[in-house]
Amino acid sequence: MAPKKERSPRVSRNPELIRGIGKYSRSKMYHKRGLWAIKAKHGGTFPRHDAKLKPEAPAQKAPKFYPADDVKKPLLNKHKPRPTKLRASITPGTVLILLAGRFKGKRVVFLRQLPSGLLLVTGPFKINGVPLRRVNQSYVIATSTKVDVSAVKSDKFDDKYFSKEAQKKKKKGEGEFFEADKEEKNVLPQEKKDDQKTVDSALLTAIESVPDLKSYLGARFSLKSGMKPHELKF
Repeated sequence: MAPKKERSPRVSRNPELIRGIGKYSRSKMYHKRGLWAIKAKHGGTFPRHDAKLKPEAPAQKAPKFYPADDVKKPLLNKHKPRPTKLRASITPGTVLILLAGRFKGKRVVFLRQLPSGLLLVTGPFKINGVPLRRVNQSYVIATSTKVDVSAVKSDKFDDKYFSKEAQKKKKKGEGEFFEADKEEKNVLPQEKKDDQKTVDSALLTAIESVPDLKSYLGARFSLKSGMKPHELKF
């Protein structure tokens, strides 16, 4: 190993005679340090460096006291919505079996996929009582049976078509509280009834041309004892 060099002690240009009093005066040190040459080089002034930029103070000062209850803050949603991928077994005209909901076990005809990813299906209503509905593909079983839906025009139906208007609740007075008022039932608009008939008429023509297809759609699907769902071929 190379020997370490010993550092020589720092020697001041203005040695102290006694503590706090230097040998040379202030003007003498001005010339001795060469400050006059630096000043003359920069036009009679000493060069100045730009001060470092201080970090900007926060626009809103943090509160001194924190609230006792938790304040909910909205979370940033960085998820970009992607169109729902349709199962390969589900194509326009495929007969589906509903697995949940009001019409559980009913067979319906798939028309097309809506922008929200839900499936537009119909019974038809005249055969099994299932109207035009939106269904999640997670709750259906696709069968190998298909219906020709080329004559059905379903471009009119979108997610907005099935949205319901919010109803305002009426406040009852003291006199009406004890009276049993009949609740008004939601009446289906005539326009939607006509749309259902238009879709069904085009479907019924294609269904009646296939033997036993009408009775197949009208029958409810159910499992009996001894049937193994994983071995069934739909």
